[in-house]
Amino acid sequence: MSDHASHPRRRASHWGKIVLVLLAIYLLIAYIVMPQLDRRKVHRHPDLEAGEHLTRTGTGLPGDPLDISLVGSEADVVLALHAAGWDPADPLSFDSSVRIAVDTVFNKPDPNAPVSTLYLFGRKEDLAFEKPVGHSPKERHHVRLWKSKEPKDGRPLWLGSATHDIGVELSRTTGQVTHHIAADVDTERDMLISELSAAKHVLETTWIDGYQTVLQGRNGGGDPWHTDGRLPVVKLTETQP
Repeated sequence: MSDHASHPRRRASHWGKIVLVLLAIYLLIAYIVMPQLDRRKVHRHPDLEAGEHLTRTGTGLPGDPLDISLVGSEADVVLALHAAGWDPADPLSFDSSVRIAVDTVFNKPDPNAPVSTLYLFGRKEDLAFEKPVGHSPKERHHVRLWKSKEPKDGRPLWLGSATHDIGVELSRTTGQVTHHIAADVDTERDMLISELSAAKHVLETTWIDGYQTVLQGRNGGGDPWHTDGRLPVVKLTETQP
């Protein structure tokens, strides 16, 4: 092989090594260094004054606000969301993360794409459902639900965070690949209630005014959000035995 023919291959190998080094540096900073810095500053983050009215990320940073609650058994919740056209989200794993990345790049539908893990009451969500928008998982409606220890009228109470994913980008706080949400979480809350009602799975809805005392903030990905502070308590129809 002539020296002239080997030069392009050497240059390609050289640039390939540079790309790998840069990728390794990015992964180190985004997935190891930045989360460690987040853990150090979380204790003095002002948004945490909202207490359990906000979810938290795995590093303890504020997550998305709680904006809906459902009253009913797990079967009631699952049946109601299915009837409203929502699908359960797959558990977050390496395989499911790769799948959603590939589906996003190729604009491929994924009705069960995973959602990132958030925490409430010291544990990750008990249930997660989503509703696709268009053909790509980069935009979708989704809701995470945590079962409360305090029942409501003798039935289980679920606290939830409903948000609208509007794109896949890099997190503004860690640099990790993540979904970004629309700022108006009240619109997502109202849409979910409307769809559950249209599916005839709502007995009644009451509202708690002033539930959220912090009416705006940023989640762990750096996305701004705002709310009117009201929490709906949606009593679901009971599943027939």
